[in-house]
Amino acid sequence: MNNMHKFIDIVGEDNFSDKIEDLIPYSYDASINVYRPDALIWPETAEQISQIVTIANQKGIPIIPRGAGTSLSGGVIAIEGGIVIDVSKMDNIIEIKIEDRYATVQPGVICDDLNKELSKYKFIFPPDPASSSVSTIGGNVATNAGGIKGAKYGTTRDYVLGLEVVIPTGEIMHTGAHTMKCVSGYDLPKLFTGSEGTLGVITEVTLKINPIPLHAMTAMVTFGRLDDAGHAISETMTGSNLIPSVMEILDKVTLKSIRENTSLELPECEAMLLTETDGHTWQEVEAQMMVILEIFKKNNPLTIKTAKEEKERMELWEARKGAYATLSRISTGVLDDVTVPISKFTDLLVGVQEISKKRGLVIGTYGHAGDGNLHPQILYDTYDPEQVKKMEVVESDLFHLAVSLNGTLTGEHGIGLSKADYMGLEHDRVEMEVMKKIKKALDPNNIMNPGKMALHF
Repeated sequence: MNNMHKFIDIVGEDNFSDKIEDLIPYSYDASINVYRPDALIWPETAEQISQIVTIANQKGIPIIPRGAGTSLSGGVIAIEGGIVIDVSKMDNIIEIKIEDRYATVQPGVICDDLNKELSKYKFIFPPDPASSSVSTIGGNVATNAGGIKGAKYGTTRDYVLGLEVVIPTGEIMHTGAHTMKCVSGYDLPKLFTGSEGTLGVITEVTLKINPIPLHAMTAMVTFGRLDDAGHAISETMTGSNLIPSVMEILDKVTLKSIRENTSLELPECEAMLLTETDGHTWQEVEAQMMVILEIFKKNNPLTIKTAKEEKERMELWEARKGAYATLSRISTGVLDDVTVPISKFTDLLVGVQEISKKRGLVIGTYGHAGDGNLHPQILYDTYDPEQVKKMEVVESDLFHLAVSLNGTLTGEHGIGLSKADYMGLEHDRVEMEVMKKIKKALDPNNIMNPGKMALHF
């Protein structure tokens, strides 16, 4: 690229690189996709990004916005080369306004760092992706990230009040409000939330924040049959008249990997559920948990264990926190996040096991049962061409299963590159054309994160 000196003039030599040793770490994310960019830029202001994007748009240079690179779907991979804009240096918490219940931050702020600061005021930004210790707010917004508390507290989209975005022309747009309610004009903050960098570069985010619940109680319940666990989940979420703050599931494959690779002593069973209730009084928290446990007892549990003290609660959560890492230690894995209506969750659980048996590949299954979001982790040998082909077939089977159950390809990881070929499975022709028209209207030269979400035109 002959225009690189122009970018160095904007950000300085220390904030630009096209050295191979720097480019290689940016050629991948947490998915299995690998494509190397042509250059890296670490801007420090929205104005710098505006100038960079303006030049890129004029010259037809692809721009790939990037936070921490924790994408599990190839969302920050430079499939057509171009420039990665790493926003990690834009990491200031600009304002916390407790009286108005919002916080304004730059996109490079790490999720846990924001919550540490909010905790001083007894407030929290509820969406909690598993990568919250490293993932950035800008990335959370770009992918509409969720987490284990999604069933009760929703995803990032439910908390975005306003955005500052550099659109593909290089103009800086301010959209949204600092109010809890706003119906003025099109809801552009919601449009950009979950757009995966295909419409612009997010440079500032205003988020709604919540008071932290004062108390919480956790229960760990095991089942000898997968369908019993599924029914317990469905009955709790639809018939209890309450919403637990957490409802997680781990299957026997995942539990076996945790037993064999950690010091945790877990019982042998088909499935384990971890559930949690929270509130502002112990009476409220315990009353909710008793309702849930009564439902569980009707579905043939093997064991039930509860905890109220923080240390004991965290011990119960160790198994869930180690699921991805221990399965990855056994074998290379592709982690998906298909999501179905709650009433279809048992069908999804059983269907995943049937696919595993039919195709001859191990699938470890865990996820956010409370909102129907399951994480099947396909284990395979990347050096065995036959297993690679099987993995691709299994992934296709999983997507077809989820959509056949009125579900979605992704509940929180995004489409990115990994699932782009399956967008037509979930979205009809008219819907795909509308999305492409929006993309083309804002980004006629297709410079913003090209190749993602099947939005080519």
